[in-house]
Formats: sequence, structure tokens, C-alpha cells
Amino acid sequence: MILIVDSGSTKCDWIAVDENGNQLLEKIRTKGLNPAILSEKKLRKTIKKSKELKNNKDKVTNIYFYGAGCGTENPKLALKVVLQQFFTNANVEVNEDTLAAVFATINTPDEAAVVCILGTGSNCSYYDGKKLEQRVSSLGYTLMDDASGNYFGKQLIRDYYFNHMPEEIKIAFADKYNLQADFIKYNLYKQPNPNAYLASFAEFMILNKDSGYVNELIKSGFRLFAKNMILQFKEELKTVPVHFAGSIAYFCQDEIKEVAKELNFKVGNFERRPIEGLVKFHTNK
Repeated sequence: MILIVDSGSTKCDWIAVDENGNQLLEKIRTKGLNPAILSEKKLRKTIKKSKELKNNKDKVTNIYFYGAGCGTENPKLALKVVLQQFFTNANVEVNEDTLAAVFATINTPDEAAVVCILGTGSNCSYYDGKKLEQRVSSLGYTLMDDASGNYFGKQLIRDYYFNHMPEEIKIAFADKYNLQADFIKYNLYKQPNPNAYLASFAEFMILNKDSGYVNELIKSGFRLFAKNMILQFKEELKTVPVHFAGSIAYFCQDEIKEVAKELNFKVGNFERRPIEGLVKFHTNK
């Protein structure tokens, strides 16, 4: 049994296949396994909560894991150790989530492209058809992650408290969420996964895109992301498309295309969840 895994900070999808790519179990979903944010103890606890994973752990021979927080060596190694200790018969390979986005969005195995992730977090890389290049090291959700779910959640809360929201949007926002200061601070500073908590507010943005305020909020976030991340590949952008993976990108395609037109880069494919593309890639491989 081979497990192909795609994890963000919020959720993690596991698909079990045989060596011919035939799916053996229903797709398994757990909470996200971001080793840059979660302790090894928390990572283990999250995996052990899945009855399906526990029941099948001894059958697993290979794991191909792609995840947020796996772009630097120490978190990547910590997660690999946790997986090897749980799946004792498996060879484990851990890669950053950007590589999953590449394999899920490119049209051919050797296609060159700039590939972006816009989900709970955000990232951007250049794939030359063989290897991945990142020119900016991610410092995580506190300092980076422009145009991600947690970025937009933070902007919405700030605008609510600074009274920058139109009154009708402010009323609707307060009606949907608990916006008491103590409750927000408890979730940000006392609970695990504050980035996922912030990203939970992004649904409101998606549902209210027809508002001029929300529309401009979205485009401002994408302009910032493009300036800091996409445009670092100015030379490559002359000849390659920019593909996007993640739910924020998927639901904001129109706004992304508007910003791309402003900044003169070519938009390629959008993939909400990379997991299906990963199965196809590994089956072919």
C-alpha cells in the first residue's frame, strides 16, 4: 500500500493506492500536519486520531508526503521521524507543498512554470522542468504569507477593529463570527494553529466578493503577493505561465487574472486540491 499525502496547515488528505494507482481506501482526511508550527507530540496525536490510518499502518510500504512547513530541513526531518515511527514498514519521503502544487498544475512533466500556492498559507517557486527554485525563504505566517487565507483573515479582523469596513459589511461580519477581543486573542495566542484560525475568516471574503470593499481587499492582497513573490521571476515570466494551487486562488480566479493583467504576467492553471494530480504523477512515475 502506498500513501500519497497532501497537507496544508488546516487539513491533510491521504490517498492509499496500489502500485498501479488503484485506490484502495476512501480518501482519509486529518487535521493539517505543519511541522514548522506543530510539535512532534502534536503531529503524532493528529495521526493517531485517524482510525483508518491506525488500522492500515502496517500495510503501508511507501509514503510520499507533501506539506506546508516542509521547506526547511529541521521541520521536514521532524515530520519524517514521526511518520517513520508510526508507519514502521514504510519508506518515507517528505517534500514541501510547493512541489505538490507543481506536479498537480503543470501540463507536461517537463513543463517550466512559476507555481504559486494560495491556501491557508502562501508560497511561490519556479520549476524549470526538472528542479524547483525558491529565491525567498519563507518565514511563516507571522511575517510572510501574503494573499493567503490567514493574511486575509488578519486584514478582515484589523479592518473591523479599526472601523475601515463599510457598515453593512461590518454588521454581516459580526453576525457570522465571535469577534470579542478576548475570544480572538485566546485563539491567536493560547491555541495551536493560529494561522488556520485566521484563515477560517477568509470564507466570509469569498462569500462577499460582490462588495467593492471586499473586491479591493482581495486585489490588494494579490498585488502584494505578486510584487513580493511572483515578480522575483521577471525574466522567467517572459516565457512561462503562472499556475496556482489552493482554495484561495481557486475561488479568486477573476481577481487574480485582473491583477495579472495589470502586472503583465500570464496566468495558467488553477487547482483547488493537488492530491488527485499527485496520484497521477506517482502512478506514472
